[in-house]
Amino acid sequence: MLGEASEAEDVVQDVYLRWARSESVDVPEAWLTKVATNLCLNRLTSARARREQYVGPWLPEPVFTADGDFGPLETVEQRDSLALGVLVLLERLTPPERAAFVLREAFDYSHREIAEILDVEESHARQLYRRAREHVGEPRKRFTASVAQRTKIVERFVAATVEGDVEGLERLLAEDVVSWADGGGKATAARRPVSGRADVARLFSGLQRHPRAANATLSIELVNGDPAVVVYESEVLTYLFVPEVADDRIVAVRVIANPDKLAFAVRQRR
Repeated sequence: MLGEASEAEDVVQDVYLRWARSESVDVPEAWLTKVATNLCLNRLTSARARREQYVGPWLPEPVFTADGDFGPLETVEQRDSLALGVLVLLERLTPPERAAFVLREAFDYSHREIAEILDVEESHARQLYRRAREHVGEPRKRFTASVAQRTKIVERFVAATVEGDVEGLERLLAEDVVSWADGGGKATAARRPVSGRADVARLFSGLQRHPRAANATLSIELVNGDPAVVVYESEVLTYLFVPEVADDRIVAVRVIANPDKLAFAVRQRR
């Protein structure tokens, strides 16, 4: 719902405090879902104003997902709802549209149940979901390749980047690939997206010449359900590169460098 793990933790805490103060709840699941959703709606509304002042591209907060910290994520829809690419698309939606989309897509709530949660008519809940689907688009074929297959592509991406192999990178990248970097004005990162196979290949092939590259170590781990490149400098997590793979090509690369955005992931690794 929020795209920020730290904000989600605060919501869970707020819900728990309200639950502890409540005297009687007839249907706990419905009560908890409604309270959590409304708290998220409030935070999404205030977040829009903050993000208008954000320096450079804003990306969702990354989380490590290999250890099951976020529950079983038993369905494709639940796994997909955590993916950075999907969270970025959800930023196009109004808070009510986003709530309707997540409740329907990830948790299979009926339109009637969504209407009750959002305090709207069922016809309006259907309209919110329809508009959300139009803005987000039909679900992309993210999982046509298995995690193992996508990991192999990311491994080749790392190898070509480390070797400064422009041609090797171009073979992995889609023609219309885009790279976004979120430094938030607090870390070195491009403040504008880089588009196109040739320009993105040159961007990443040049990283191995950066003075900080000598002290960097890389690993590939699951971040938001996708294989990602995790960069440590002197054992400190400083960058996350999350390639989005469709079929056998990388269609997007999202780089998170803002230390505030990495704080939750750092805590996960302690």
